[in-house]
Amino acid sequence: MGDATNASEAATPAIVFPGQGAQSVGMAGDWVEACPQATELFARASAILGYDLFAVCRSGPSDRLNTTAISQPAILVTSLAALEVLRSRGGHPLDAARITAGLSLGEYTALVFAGAIGFDDAVRLVDVRGRAMQECAEQRPGTMLAVLGVDRDKLVALCDECRGGDVLEVANVLCPGNIVASGSKDACGRLEAAAMAAGAMKCVPLEVAGAFHTALMQPAVERLTAALAAAEFRPPRIPVVSNVDAKPHTDPAEIKALLARQVVGVVEWNASMAYILSTGVRSIWEVGPGRVLRGLMKRIDRSVACSGVFD
Repeated sequence: MGDATNASEAATPAIVFPGQGAQSVGMAGDWVEACPQATELFARASAILGYDLFAVCRSGPSDRLNTTAISQPAILVTSLAALEVLRSRGGHPLDAARITAGLSLGEYTALVFAGAIGFDDAVRLVDVRGRAMQECAEQRPGTMLAVLGVDRDKLVALCDECRGGDVLEVANVLCPGNIVASGSKDACGRLEAAAMAAGAMKCVPLEVAGAFHTALMQPAVERLTAALAAAEFRPPRIPVVSNVDAKPHTDPAEIKALLARQVVGVVEWNASMAYILSTGVRSIWEVGPGRVLRGLMKRIDRSVACSGVFD
């Protein structure tokens, strides 16, 4: 019985959804028009948002798609449309999935997949989130820096050393050896020099609009909290692992509070994936644009089978 149970767990996939940064012009193309359910999602989203989301995802321009206000609903809807394409195929893994997660913004997609939020509410929430974060970035400019080859404790110490009177915090713990710091441009510049001197393999400035997942985003939390209060949430039908504490939650009020905290808190992706793997999962499906999450999983545990909708 034990061997049969272990085999069953190994065959049970996790579904994971990408976050901001996965967008690219052309990420939604002919495959959307070939799937009526995917076409309908883009039409519904466009009616809510007041602009043609599919046209932006298909044709750009890139400077519009890459804004925080546009990229967040674009990734949400493209990921859910890809989910419909997968669902339309025979032998898809969705019915077998027993756990899900999404990277930052992607957590909203995971909550839709798990039945905790309806599609329309998710589009409205992500629209508010993206616009509010964009406004914070414009009012208090900042940036993010990926630091490769330095462990978390060392990076925290380097942030403390380089912060000065500015904001500088660990923002995303993605996988071993890949941690993102976030803060003012000056502080991130100091951190880059200090990290390289301390033995970092590489530092990569990210093309983002602001210092996401820091206190500079606090005004966005207030706007998002109000929008979350007005949205209908239900207990998810399968566990959704929170970015904030790398644990699943079932209470809708608690999920809402964690989504608000997520905007200014550390994205604990590495710990979230460790939790998922601790349940016996040995395969993941990344549903949405790009391959970022599969790349991270290869750094977390190379033995895990990784798949995508359009592989």
